Amino acid sequence: MKTRKKETKITAMPATIAGKRGWVFCLLAALLFAAAMPARAQCTAKNEAFQSGEQVVYDLYFNWKFIWKKVGLASLTTFSSSYQSQPAYRFNLLSVGSKKTDFFFKMRDTLTCYVSDKLEPLYFRKAAEEGDRYTIDEAWFSYKDGLSHVKQRRLRPGHAPYEMEYSDSRCIFDMLSILAQARSYNPSNYKVGERIRFPMATGRRVEEQTLIYRGKEEVKANNDTVYRCLVFSFVEYKKGKEKEVITFFVSDDKNHLPIRLDLYLNFGSAKAFLKGVKGNRYPMSSIVRKK
Repeated sequence: MKTRKKETKITAMPATIAGKRGWVFCLLAALLFAAAMPARAQCTAKNEAFQSGEQVVYDLYFNWKFIWKKVGLASLTTFSSSYQSQPAYRFNLLSVGSKKTDFFFKMRDTLTCYVSDKLEPLYFRKAAEEGDRYTIDEAWFSYKDGLSHVKQRRLRPGHAPYEMEYSDSRCIFDMLSILAQARSYNPSNYKVGERIRFPMATGRRVEEQTLIYRGKEEVKANNDTVYRCLVFSFVEYKKGKEKEVITFFVSDDKNHLPIRLDLYLNFGSAKAFLKGVKGNRYPMSSIVRKK
């Protein structure tokens, strides 16, 4: 395994679509699917979960001084496409906050990624704004000599661009490509308390991520439907202590769609509830009842 970092002078580009703290949702919405996949070097897999045309919409809420406020919407779309003249899938994740609530939870994030028809990560881009700060993160993936390689670049107006390269014997993912592959894995053999670890490109570095399987639970979404869900926790480790960052509730069916996300943030807490889905490949057999 090797890592190489460098800074070069490249003309920075402004982000066209922005967001402030929406990166938390974007990161973790993608991460939740990682809980269904074991670490392995092979980057190719068969798509067993999604199809072109799938569209999922979420309502986003933020807890502000003991009051829950709806702060916006998030949408995740999947389409058949091409990348460098080869068949591919394109994923877009957009979070948009309400202007009325921008003062405490502004979101204007856009994430795009391409994976091959064998679900290999190919390219990732995230455009975001935090107040006056504009950031564009990009990642290019390649495969050679049995290793996964990623080249990352972060652009900010007025700052020297930051670039780094990294190689690993395991497959390296970004925030969205992890979704594409992990959704096809069957997590039925997981035991409560089991930990799943994997490397992910985050813009400036490649980080080890950890998720814990918690079991199953019935969860109500914002479409008046109760779903049977698999529950996972995304955790961080600081000074030897484990801190839960988010709890994921994923549909216990072949679609493996996120139904609810509970986020524990330094400045408060937030939730994302499934509002609607169409174009899903399989029936939502995880439905327990409709209210």
